[in-house]
Formats: sequence, C-alpha cells, structure tokens
Amino acid sequence: MNHRHDVTERAVSAPVITLLTDFGLEDEYVGVMKGVILSLCPDARIIDISHHVAPQNVSEGAFMLHSAYRYFPAGSIHIAVVDPGVGTSRSIVAIQTQSHVFLAPDNGLLTLILEETPIDQAVCVDPSRHGRIPVSRTFHGRDVFAPAAAHLACGIDFASLGPAVDPRSLLRLPLERAHITDGGDLAGSVIHIDRFGNLITNIDRHLLNLFSGSGPAAEVEIMVGRHIIHGISNTYSDATPGRLMAVIGSREVLEIAVNQGDAADRIGAKTGHPVLARKVKSGKTVGTH
Repeated sequence: MNHRHDVTERAVSAPVITLLTDFGLEDEYVGVMKGVILSLCPDARIIDISHHVAPQNVSEGAFMLHSAYRYFPAGSIHIAVVDPGVGTSRSIVAIQTQSHVFLAPDNGLLTLILEETPIDQAVCVDPSRHGRIPVSRTFHGRDVFAPAAAHLACGIDFASLGPAVDPRSLLRLPLERAHITDGGDLAGSVIHIDRFGNLITNIDRHLLNLFSGSGPAAEVEIMVGRHIIHGISNTYSDATPGRLMAVIGSREVLEIAVNQGDAADRIGAKTGHPVLARKVKSGKTVGTH
C-alpha cells in the first residue's frame, strides 16, 4: 500500500481545515493549496477565513486569526500564511491547544493565540517528514503548510510533524495595548480596517466599561483625528446615514463607523491611527463634530 493511500485510509470524519492568507484570489495560490490538501485527505472540509489580509501585514493577520478561530468546532486545524520571510531561516511552527491546532510561520502571527490560550504542544515543522519534496523557496503554503495540515486531518500524530519547541520561545509581536493615560483618558489605536471602512480599535468592551464606570454611554466621547464623537451607539443605524459614529462591534471592540459610508475614507485613517476616549459631563447627545 503506498503512503498516499495509507493516509487517505485514515481519513475518518476529517476535521475542518481553515485558511487565512494574504494571497488574494486573483492568482492560483489558494486553489493550489486546497488541491494539495484534498489530494492527501479527500474528506477534508476546507473553510476560507480570508485571503485579503494586507500583503505582508503580520499584525493584521494575527488579529483576523484571533477574531475567527473560536467560532470553529473543536479539532479544527488552522493554516495561517502571512509570511514576508518565506524562504529565509524563519521556522514554521505548529501549536496544539486543548481544542485547536495552528500552523504558521514563526513571525508573530500566533501572538494573540499564544497570549490567550494554554499551549499543550508546540513543534517546529520539519518539511522532510510530511512536506512536498522538493520544497519551493517561495511557496511554503503549497509545499509545507498544506501537506502538514492534510496529514494531521488524516490522523498522524501531532508530535510527528517535527521536534518539540518551547512555546515561550515563539516570536511575539510588540502589539500596542489600549491604556489609561496620566490624564485619565483611555488611549487606543486602529488595529484593522474592514472592507466597509470601519475602523476597528484595540479598545474592548470590558476596558471601556471599566473606564466609563456606571455612567451611560453618552458620557463618553471618542476623539479620532480632528473628529469628536459624542457617546457610543448601539447599532450602525443609530446614526443618520453619512454620519460618523462609535459602536461596539461583533468582535466586542470599539469601532468607528459611518452609517452607509466609509469611516477610513472620511477620517483619512490607517492602522495605527490613535483613538482616545474621555469622560465628559452628562447632557451631550450622541453625534459628531
């Protein structure tokens, strides 16, 4: 029995394999990765998280992966390839948590997962064990990540991917954290801009509630660029069309949005743009100026 057939025989109730990349969909790269996975594990269920991470933007990829993975069933295998260092000496790593497996370059893409979730095992993926040979210097998604995930989905032991590594040794990005300033304001920044132009910040609901205390949302104002937004809205439709607003979005973080418009375009903001929340006297109405 050849190796490929042996792997396929073990594909019983194969888990979900997710893909997150900066490859876009104009070229064949994503389709080729799926072809490799299905050639080795025909029963694999492949789900696209996104292929529109900004090119080489590792921090944006880390944010998207962290935002998405928890909504997949236990046992899911997550491939994340935002890899400016492809072909260099950077390692490819796999980590196993209680419920999920992640495959990514060791470039900080797993930062938020490593900070939030206890790691059961971590290995440095050895392409010679389960990869496609020869391994391209420019397409590890096809030759290393996809085969490793397919073999895992078909039942190989996680530890067989490569030598064990200490999870504490894996690279972490120096991500900026929202914080209370010396002046008593809550300072954060834009960490992602979605396709609607909404500015996604690193100020989460819990931190905003701690900052505002028991006061109503109308007693907090948000400063971004030259704009001041009075109060936090409950939904996008709370503001009149075309008006700038602040809202806690589905990711449970503060967003700056324009009802039926594009906040990033309106403000001229990019990732890293500062956002400031401050307490104001009651009596102001929700709005902007």
